[in-house]
Amino acid sequence: MKNEIAVATPVSPEFEEATFRKIARRLIPFLFLCYIFSFLDRVNVGFAKLQMAGDLRFSDQVYGFGAGIFFIGYFIFEVPSNVILERVGARIWIARIMITWGMVSSAFMFTGAIHWGAIASWSNCTDAQFTFYFLRFLLGVAEAGFFPGIILYLTYWFPASRRAKMTALFMTAIAISNVIGSPVSGAIMQYMDGVQGWRGWQWLFLVEGLPSVMMGALVLWLLPNGPQHATWITDQERNLVVQRLSEDEASKAGDVQRHHLMGAFRDGRVWTLSLVYFCGLLGFYAVNFWMPTIIQELGINKTDYLKVGLLSMIPWGAAAICMVYWGAHSDRTRERRWHAAGGLMVATAGLLVLALVGKTSPILSIIGLTLVTSGVLSWGVTFWSMPTEFLSGTAAAAGIAWISSVGNLGGHFGPDLIGRIREASGGSSEAAFYTLAAGAGLGAAMLLMMPRARKR
Repeated sequence: MKNEIAVATPVSPEFEEATFRKIARRLIPFLFLCYIFSFLDRVNVGFAKLQMAGDLRFSDQVYGFGAGIFFIGYFIFEVPSNVILERVGARIWIARIMITWGMVSSAFMFTGAIHWGAIASWSNCTDAQFTFYFLRFLLGVAEAGFFPGIILYLTYWFPASRRAKMTALFMTAIAISNVIGSPVSGAIMQYMDGVQGWRGWQWLFLVEGLPSVMMGALVLWLLPNGPQHATWITDQERNLVVQRLSEDEASKAGDVQRHHLMGAFRDGRVWTLSLVYFCGLLGFYAVNFWMPTIIQELGINKTDYLKVGLLSMIPWGAAAICMVYWGAHSDRTRERRWHAAGGLMVATAGLLVLALVGKTSPILSIIGLTLVTSGVLSWGVTFWSMPTEFLSGTAAAAGIAWISSVGNLGGHFGPDLIGRIREASGGSSEAAFYTLAAGAGLGAAMLLMMPRARKR
């Protein structure tokens, strides 16, 4: 979306603050709720694994590869999806994404019931394994473009000086979806197991998938494509938003602004940020998808899924608080590079704690998990303010999507790495945590070597 150049009109700081507060109150809670369902459908497989792996005879390697293959589909369709969103509008495309991913997520309940015959045999998989891989890939295809699409959508409403805090408020959905979803997932698996003859993991996918379809329908009704289409702001408020965004665009002129599709791919900063995002998500998704297993192996009864869920709330609850403070502090100081790198350093420390203590200390393991979640999420909310400082127009849509898609490949390799190492070492994950810590540290180093953004 391109904003029309507005004639500068003096407004009071009080009016400006009230305008953006009004917009945030209207948009952020709704987008927040959408992202809760998005992330829940993406990672609830971590809880389902505690039961379905035994039912369907999935090894750690099969689960790790299946959990990560989501990001292959995500990678392939991320850029096209975001470019389509920029052209057809956020309302229709985000609704499409949510409805299709909700349907695919619910379909996981049939993982053990679909027969592929020769196709599965040719792939050297059982029917259940092939279904698991296929649906995880399809879920990535369906969800591709949602997160970078929302990051792009926020640039239609908020100038750069306010964006990190808004991104943080939106991204707290990652933490909150796990704070809420962990005990809920555990309770579904524990107390609905056997209802109507279905296993708990089948109910988990159904109960947590259908709300996404309903939220997608609400997007069509409630989400405007941008300020020009919003009926709930006044003309004066609309002009202020357009004016501030136009000033943002003008301020990029001295920072090698990229407007067009190929401009994003010719900018070295886009490629550097893609690698940084890969390093961060490598550790984040590895820990995220394996957290229920890590916690269960600290001495919890194999069928006490609710207790696993309750303990999982601790790292995510701390992360929700940290990331909001981190994003607000970054906005207040107008500094991004050290905030983003600092978050990865905290995550690196958490991964080293997990590697050093193994399964010997439940308390230190929970502290390590808390450092990882808090560090990576704090990194994420400041990281996404960096590419939008020098990209705009179609280049912003493509550049944000490219960074997200390349980076999300880390979500494939991280869980797969833990699965393969656990399979080879008889259930030990220490070597994987050392590798993931090295990746997070490398990401922090690359951020610190990037040139400082020009102050505006």
